[in-house]
Amino acid sequence: MPKHDKISMSVIRRLPRYYRFISELAENDVQRISSSKLAELMNVTASQIRQDFNCFGGFGQQGYGYSVEFLKQEMETILGLNKVNNTIILGAGNLGKAVALHINFAEKGFKLKGIFETNPDIIGTQIADINVYPESSLINFIKTNDISIAVLCIPKNSVGEIIDKLYNNGIKNFWNFSHYDISRKYSDTIVENVHMSDSLMTLSYRINETRQ
Repeated sequence: MPKHDKISMSVIRRLPRYYRFISELAENDVQRISSSKLAELMNVTASQIRQDFNCFGGFGQQGYGYSVEFLKQEMETILGLNKVNNTIILGAGNLGKAVALHINFAEKGFKLKGIFETNPDIIGTQIADINVYPESSLINFIKTNDISIAVLCIPKNSVGEIIDKLYNNGIKNFWNFSHYDISRKYSDTIVENVHMSDSLMTLSYRINETRQ
C-alpha cells in the first residue's frame, strides 16, 4: 500500500471512528451507503467524509455511494488491521490488567504475546489467558518472539530505565499510558500517548462552558 505522508493527523485520527461505524453497518448486512447517509449516522457533514475519503482515493462513485464491505476492507488495509504486530504489555497492575482484559488486540492487528511485571505476587499468573512474566526475562522474550510494540502501563518514574532496554533491543513503537515523553528521548520512535486525565479535564471544560 502506498504511503500517505501528506495526510493531516486530524484526518488520520478520524479513521478509527469511520471504521467503527462502517463495521457496524457490515454487521447489520448493509450493502451500500451514501456519504450523506453515513454523515447523518456519524453526525458530521457529507463533504467532510468525501474530503477525508478522497485523501485515500475516494472509495466510491458519484451517485452510487460506497460498498460497505469494500470500504471496510480498505479501511482495514489503511489502518493496518490486516497485519499482525506482536505486542507486550509492561505492567500488570490495575491499568495493565484492564488493558489486557478489555482491549481486543486481535481485532485491531495486534497479537498480545506476554505481560511483564516486577510484583512477585502477580508473576506466574495469567491475565486474559496471557502469561505474566518477570521483567528480568523481558529482553530474551523480545528477541525470541519478534516483538515490535510495547504497551506501557507502568508509572512514569519507572519508564526511563525500561525504555532504554526496549529501544536498544529494537522496540520503537509504543502505546504509552505512562506520561513519559518517549519521543523527546528517542526521536525515531512511533508513540501514541494516552492521557485519560486530559480527556476528563476536556469533559470538565465542556461542562463548565455550558454553565457560563
